[in-house]
Amino acid sequence: MTISMEKFDYRAALKKIPHKPGVYQYWDSENELIYIGKAKDLRNRVNSYFNKDLNVNAKTRVLVSKIRNITFTIVDSEVDAWLLENAMIKKHQPRYNVMLKDDKTYPWIIIKNENFPRIFWTRRIIRDGSKYLGPYASVSMMHAILDLIKETYPLRTCNLALTRQNIDAGKFKVCLEYQLGNCKGPCQNFQTEEDYAHNIEEITDILNGKIGSVVRNLKSDMDKAASDLNFELAHRLKRKFDLLENYQSKSTVVNSSITDVDVFNIASDEKYAFVNFLKVMNGTIIQTQTIELKKRLDEDDEELLSLAISEFRSRYNSHSKEVIVPFDIHIDDPDIKFTVPKLGEKKKLLDLSHKNVQFFKKEKIDQYEKLNPEVRTERLLTQMMKDLRMNQLPHHIECFDNSNFQGKYPVSAIVVFKDAKPSKKDYRHFNVKTVEGPNDFATMEEAVHRRYRRMLDEGTELPQLIIIDGGKGQLSAALKSLKLLGIDKQVTIIGIAKRLEELYYPGDQYPLYLDKKSETLKIIQQLRDEAHRFGITFHRKKRDKGTLATELELIEGIGKTSAEKLLKYFKSVKKIREASGEELQEVVNIKQANAILSYFREKVVVE
Repeated sequence: MTISMEKFDYRAALKKIPHKPGVYQYWDSENELIYIGKAKDLRNRVNSYFNKDLNVNAKTRVLVSKIRNITFTIVDSEVDAWLLENAMIKKHQPRYNVMLKDDKTYPWIIIKNENFPRIFWTRRIIRDGSKYLGPYASVSMMHAILDLIKETYPLRTCNLALTRQNIDAGKFKVCLEYQLGNCKGPCQNFQTEEDYAHNIEEITDILNGKIGSVVRNLKSDMDKAASDLNFELAHRLKRKFDLLENYQSKSTVVNSSITDVDVFNIASDEKYAFVNFLKVMNGTIIQTQTIELKKRLDEDDEELLSLAISEFRSRYNSHSKEVIVPFDIHIDDPDIKFTVPKLGEKKKLLDLSHKNVQFFKKEKIDQYEKLNPEVRTERLLTQMMKDLRMNQLPHHIECFDNSNFQGKYPVSAIVVFKDAKPSKKDYRHFNVKTVEGPNDFATMEEAVHRRYRRMLDEGTELPQLIIIDGGKGQLSAALKSLKLLGIDKQVTIIGIAKRLEELYYPGDQYPLYLDKKSETLKIIQQLRDEAHRFGITFHRKKRDKGTLATELELIEGIGKTSAEKLLKYFKSVKKIREASGEELQEVVNIKQANAILSYFREKVVVE
């Protein structure tokens, strides 16, 4: 049914939409289909789009503003709506619907519809009565299965028309494949149709995951051949049995009592979702694939997973009664039992699916971000903003660290990251001026005050995030300076303690613990470590310079000022020791130059 009007009046439209399950379609002013959706109650669902009190996102508001026509199709049940929605989305690909990646490039294994069927792989599906098994997301897995079949079952590979009439007329001769033992020669009646069909039946069971029954039948035939003293046949069956059992041991991942289930899991972000599917038969995963869905209207995970389940079950022609999912799916289908396992073998399967979908998501994101570095930066900053409970993206981050040696030579260092990368030209050192003795809190207070006092005076833009290397004490000292400057509400400031990598916020007695693998924590650690390295390097230079200056002060007539001048000019004590009187007089007077020459001559004699 169609509801259309020049100036769209959704209230009039709603009156014609029934309270029944079905599929609705939205059209724009160009009569272009822009969205397809399903509903258990069509009128309630459509009405929800126009409810002004509903907190919808910007994309949904844009969609609603473009609606000029609504069509809908009534069906018998929500399940029918679910299936119809999937079929229509695949056919029309409306602009505002989730975009499904197609499966045209995936290969299938075909059992050809012909006398003495051939088995091979293809990417083209022709509706000629042949059986197609797949698709196989992993080409290597598909070839491994075909290699097993070739090694276990001698089948023909030629494309001869092996009709009964042609064979009886003797039109064909056996080829090299027969001589090599790869074919039993059905072209010359060396193999019966019944025997060949029995092999095809076993192969079909293997491809459908029913490998256990094939192995059991082989074991029985092998034992019978041995008891009949037919050792040659028993040996051939034993070789086939070993091959299949070895393949089964590599394929079985759960208890074989799990006979026929579909497993789904989902991972999503703001723009994309990824859904993994595992098909399990008799404890063996026989099919697996992960697809990517592009969000259009900020769809939630349940809606996306429902769509993917419909797509996968249609694509793989699956009729499994049980579907394992990570959370409740509200689809009233009497033929499907949705299970959300908490323990046991089914939970292991769900975890395996989760591992696969997370890996696929990471690979896709990494691949995309390599081509678009700005996307990675935006994602990292957005994640940091969420993790650190900020209200703005931390494009500019600064981190402070203090260093001293038994209260002497205290220094502070600040490192700067812009867009999650070091900005080394903005690194700064601070020689502490107002603090005497080992007072780390006062040192932090001075450094923070001097840094942001200068930025305010120069009109420089403040950072969005300040990180203090230390716990509550250092954080409180830094906050004191920010309050004094009146900027404590303009920036986010946190402290990081080394022991357990806990993050402290002002006024919060409980620390925040981020996941050890969190990208946010890794960036914070990188900042902290870089500040420590930068500060230690400067501290060592100052300490070494202080130690050398102290040694020069032992020379009669050389005070602190003269020692510093000498080091600044000559760069090292070694060069001072090697300097001539004339060279020394470039910095000090003749009396001091002679004292220096005399001091180092005596030192050499003593040494």
